[in-house]
Amino acid sequence: MKDILEHLYQHKTLTKDQAKEILTAIATGKYNHNQIASFVTTFIMRNITLEELNGFREALLLLSNNIDLSFCNPMDVCGTGGDGKNTFNISTLTSFVVAGAGVPVAKHGNYGVSSISGSSNVLECLGISFQTNEDILKTQIQEANICFLHAPLFHPALKHVAPVRRELGVKTFFNMLGPLVNPAQPKVQMAGVFNLELARMYQYLFQQEEIQYSIVHSIDGYDEITLTANSKIFNNKGESILKAEHMGFSQCPADALYGGNTIDEAAQIFTNVIEGRGTVYQNNVVLANAATAIKTYYPTKEYEETIAIAKDSLFGLKAKKAFTTLKTIQ
Repeated sequence: MKDILEHLYQHKTLTKDQAKEILTAIATGKYNHNQIASFVTTFIMRNITLEELNGFREALLLLSNNIDLSFCNPMDVCGTGGDGKNTFNISTLTSFVVAGAGVPVAKHGNYGVSSISGSSNVLECLGISFQTNEDILKTQIQEANICFLHAPLFHPALKHVAPVRRELGVKTFFNMLGPLVNPAQPKVQMAGVFNLELARMYQYLFQQEEIQYSIVHSIDGYDEITLTANSKIFNNKGESILKAEHMGFSQCPADALYGGNTIDEAAQIFTNVIEGRGTVYQNNVVLANAATAIKTYYPTKEYEETIAIAKDSLFGLKAKKAFTTLKTIQ
């Protein structure tokens, strides 16, 4: 590791193969926590390259316990996190609205590192137990139209990194990898990213693998559509700007997206929204993301139609039914 760190401290980058080899070594316990922390910190101080990101991704996928859910062609709705905004669990709620709308979802998620409550935190708090058994996961997606894939259970490599990430408490390149390493490797994805440079890297990687995708970024720094500002959308057709008024919504104040100070508070917000008792702004943001996700799965549909489908799922309590059904299949 000393030679690797010296290389990086001289502002040099890694090739894809080097990145893959190093992350594989980290995953197999070759390096201690101090060495891992030094390595990870290097990429906090400078931007990651496409070659490095791709190499890290290949290593994690090679080492992961992959699962085959291709029978239903599920999609993932996942953000990188790391935007430092402490929003409520927008992408997790979006996943259940999408599932309630009839789109199968294999949601990839993890505990929060740079935020109070990640998707795994809030779902665990609300009684969802994490599964790895393929038969159970298939039953969940058949009956609830959604399953949840808790990242550490499918990526053994992460167990060597998790303590370091927790201690650092800031976003690292592992945030960037989250949406790229879903163990079901879905062919349809809506991914949220915290900056435009990363969005373009995702676009390149998704194009190489012929993923049907939307990549979303709110230009004021969020890793999802927040209606606080215009959002940049990248998809198979190109790039566009999405404004709140395009979807019939008003602009949202940032404080309306507050996610709470504790996991319990985050879980209460989640419960309020999924039961149809969210605030107007909370509902609108979830609906905007869900409508975009549904449009990702059905690209020929117009926003007017996908928003109507999302509203029916949320306010018709179909999203809640997906959640309660998932909770019963353990």
